[in-house]
Amino acid sequence: MTIAINCRNILPGRLEGFGRYSLELTRRICAMHPNVQFVLFFDRHVEGLPDFGPNTKKVVLHPPTRHTLLYKVWFNWVLPMALKKHKVDVFWSPDGFLSLRSSIPQIATIHDINFEHFPEDLPKNAANYYRTYFPKFARKAKHIFTVSQFSKDDIVATYGIAPEHVTVAYNGIGSGYKPLDQEAISNVRKGLTNGRPYFLFVGSVHPRKNVQRLMDAFALFAKENSEIDLVIVGAPRWKGQVITIPEACRDRIHFTGYLDQPELERVTAAAYALTYTPYFEGFGIPLVEAMACDVPILCSNTSCLPEVAGDVAIYCDPFSVEDIARGMQEITDPVVRRTLVERGQQQRERYSWDKSAEEIGNYLTNVTFR
Repeated sequence: MTIAINCRNILPGRLEGFGRYSLELTRRICAMHPNVQFVLFFDRHVEGLPDFGPNTKKVVLHPPTRHTLLYKVWFNWVLPMALKKHKVDVFWSPDGFLSLRSSIPQIATIHDINFEHFPEDLPKNAANYYRTYFPKFARKAKHIFTVSQFSKDDIVATYGIAPEHVTVAYNGIGSGYKPLDQEAISNVRKGLTNGRPYFLFVGSVHPRKNVQRLMDAFALFAKENSEIDLVIVGAPRWKGQVITIPEACRDRIHFTGYLDQPELERVTAAAYALTYTPYFEGFGIPLVEAMACDVPILCSNTSCLPEVAGDVAIYCDPFSVEDIARGMQEITDPVVRRTLVERGQQQRERYSWDKSAEEIGNYLTNVTFR
C-alpha cells in the first residue's frame, strides 16, 4: 500500500500550527506502519528535515504554494499527476487542501473554518478562495478529521456533512514541554524581560488571535500592577497588518518574533501565565503546552477553548478589554494559580500525538476506499 501525505507546511525554522501538526503526526504514522510506503510531498526544497524512516520517500512538487492561484496549480494540476505517477492508494492532507481533479481517495484534516465566520480577518483573495473551495474539499473528502468537537459541529452544520463523516482526533503535546526549575525560569526571564515575570501569548499575529485587545487589556492591568510584563511570540500572518502598542506600557511588552522549538519550550515553561485570548480557534495548542509546563492559563470563553481547557483556565470575554484585564488580575492570586496548575496536570493527559497518530494512521491503512 502507498499513502501520500501533503507535507508542504513542514518548514523547519518556520513551523507554525499546520506545520507542527503535520510534522508530529507524519513521523509517528510512518513509524507505526513500517510495511506501508509513504510518499511525502513538499512544495519546495527544505533543509533540516527529520528522518521520517526507511519506508518514506520525499518528493518536491513545484511551484511553492504562496498564492491562491498557485494553490490551484499545485493541487489541481501538479498533485494529480504525482499521485498517479507514484501509484498512490490514498492521499492525506493535514491542512485540509485537496485536489478536485484526482479520483484517488483523499482524507482531509480541517482544523477549523474561521474564514466562514470572520472573512474580514483575511485578505480578500484568501477569504474568497477558502470560502469557495473548502466546502468543495469537505464534500470531496472520503473522510474528515478535525481537532475538536467544536470544529466537528461547525463543519457538520456549515457544510451539511454527515456527522459520521467527521472524526475528532485531538492535538497533542510535544515531549519538550515540561516544567523548569526556578533557576532555569530565572535565566529565561533575564534574557526576555530583564528578570521580570511575564504573561505569554504564542501564535501568529493574526486578527482572530486578538493581540490588539490583549495588549490594550495589559495596559489596563499594568496601571495597577508594575511587576509583570507581556511577551508575544509570533509573527504577522499577513503583510500590511497594523497593531498599536499602548504607549503607557510600551517598555513592558516584548515581541520575540518566531522562536525555534527548544527556545519556545523554555519560554513557555518560564511564563507566569499563558494569556491566550483569540476569539476563534479550532483547538489552541498553546493551551495544552502550558498545561504540560505547569503554567496557569487565562483564555477566551469562545469557540473550542472551553472544550480544550476544561476547568484548567480563568475565562474571559475576548471582545472585552476590561474583562481580559480582570482575568489577568484574577490569575495573580496564588490560590487560583495553584488550583489551575493541579487541574492542568490531570487535563493534559487527554492530549497525545501518539493517540491521534494511531487513530488517523489506522484509518488510512485499514479502511477500504474503492
